[in-house]
Amino acid sequence: MKTIFNADHKLHDAAFELIGGKMMPAFECPRRAEIVLEKVTEAKLGPVIAPTATGISAAAKVHDPKFVAFLEKAWGLWSEEHGDSDALPMTWPARSLRQIEPDSIDGKLGFYSFDAGCGLTKTSFQAIAAGVETSLTGVDLILAGEMSAFALSRPPGHHATSDQMGGYCYLNNAAIAAQVLAEAGRRVAILDVDYHHGNGTQAIFYERGDIYFASIHGHPTQEYPYFLGYADETGAGAGEGANLNLPLYWGSAWDAYGAALDKACEGIRAFGADTLVVSLGLDTFEEDPISKFKLKSEDYLRMGERIRKLGLQTLFVFEGGYAVEALGINTANVLIGFES
Repeated sequence: MKTIFNADHKLHDAAFELIGGKMMPAFECPRRAEIVLEKVTEAKLGPVIAPTATGISAAAKVHDPKFVAFLEKAWGLWSEEHGDSDALPMTWPARSLRQIEPDSIDGKLGFYSFDAGCGLTKTSFQAIAAGVETSLTGVDLILAGEMSAFALSRPPGHHATSDQMGGYCYLNNAAIAAQVLAEAGRRVAILDVDYHHGNGTQAIFYERGDIYFASIHGHPTQEYPYFLGYADETGAGAGEGANLNLPLYWGSAWDAYGAALDKACEGIRAFGADTLVVSLGLDTFEEDPISKFKLKSEDYLRMGERIRKLGLQTLFVFEGGYAVEALGINTANVLIGFES
């Protein structure tokens, strides 16, 4: 299995986030990708390659071009107004407010986001763009006949909707990859195993029946992002039946998680997918600081083995996971299980 590593990920290093009523050092940090690279290399899964400089025009296939343009210019607008600090929103167009994009950068940040976890620095967009190129390079490998590939990039992407950032996510790498694969004639399913619901991916494909989405995640009555991810969300219009949510409650361990994974795989098989994109979040781990599932390191070997039984060409796209020192082992275990 080739690993595509986005070395430019280090250009995104937000200083802090608002969580639990406190300004905290950002959990989504450069060390995450570096330790995964270290453990994947130690496991000798295959060569590590750099992403191809494809550009990010493919992002507009699933994202509003105005949103992409905003991300590119946001920090420049922010620095003109506030100086050299991380750009963070402070006001959002909630239920009682109008959905009109303001001229002010503070208003624009709120208009194009849904939480305060997406700080932007001077060089963040370079990392975001390189992340898109990393997933697209993985697509190229799959289309060239590789059985699997691992797109190792950060920041993650699965919370990003067509026109909003949130949950540490800016552009939705997995959704972009799935769209490009579908346009190449593939019948694509997305399996999201991150602890947090992939609300962005669901929203992008919810009314489409050509791409299947299955997610196993913390129950939205208890867990971020709270307002999407219920089991009764099964798709709409042409997408009816092409969306499967399998929410689990706090404390869920492998017995419950493994059963949900079996259901997700059954849905993917029934859909008739020939290509799989996995949003590979590892924050289901028992020691993750912002999550409340109880998976152990050995469970990730089982996860990889179960995904492999689908027999599909598979692109893994790196997402969450914040127990940093164990993150590399757990990520490698999924890929080792898949390869075995």
